[in-house]
Amino acid sequence: MEMHGVLFAFALTLFAGLSTGIGSILAFFTKHTNTRFLSVALGFSAGVMIYVSFVEIFNESIHLLSQCYSEKTGTAYAVLSFFGGILFIGLIDKFVPSDENPHEMRMVEDIAQSKKGSKHKLMRTGLFTALAIAIHNFPEGLATFTAALADPEVGIAIAVAIAIHNIPEGIAVSVPIYYATGNKRKAFRLSFLSGMAEPVGALVGYLILMPFMSETLYGVLFGFIAGIMVFISVDELLPGAEEYGEHHYSIYGLISGMAVMAVSLLLFI
Repeated sequence: MEMHGVLFAFALTLFAGLSTGIGSILAFFTKHTNTRFLSVALGFSAGVMIYVSFVEIFNESIHLLSQCYSEKTGTAYAVLSFFGGILFIGLIDKFVPSDENPHEMRMVEDIAQSKKGSKHKLMRTGLFTALAIAIHNFPEGLATFTAALADPEVGIAIAVAIAIHNIPEGIAVSVPIYYATGNKRKAFRLSFLSGMAEPVGALVGYLILMPFMSETLYGVLFGFIAGIMVFISVDELLPGAEEYGEHHYSIYGLISGMAVMAVSLLLFI
């Protein structure tokens, strides 16, 4: 495996993780959440993830595993890998308290209104949210990294989609910590560090899995990644877009994300 391909995949993962910091910065300069923009953006991100998962990544899992085994057995392993990814991220989601769950979307103004409450409680919310996001970002980093190694164009699309959905997560970390401490630097730093779990996930995945990489392992990983991304889309992104109260715009974003992904894949055939 060429080193420049590994570095490129790692750079994409780093870019996706850094977007939590972008969300943190945006939170300091706005008093109100742009619900229409976030509905479109989250829908777009979901569209990219769902389309590329089913059309590209899951099909690649079937293809690789069918080459290693029979077509029927390879497809069965791909399906098991897909639902294994869903089970994995679902278990992570289940054990994160709902109040600190990054899948529970928050608006800047709603968090700001809570500044009149206990500073200790606000700080706890921010810290637990940062921890929850770091836990969720770890498998996302591995997904981005692995996909980029196999297909840089697909890796770019996934990195952009994950970066979009990391922006609201950055807001969810930085705002309560800022109102608890009055320290923008501390709020930004903790938000930034939670996003760094993505490149850490990529690095750990590389160090642990790369010595054992084979077509079979790649096939299993692709099925696993497809399951993770579909779960994130249907459990987090689309419900989050709906919670912002802009139903039609979230669907417009979803279809646009699928269309953009379809066109980009056609261009590289």
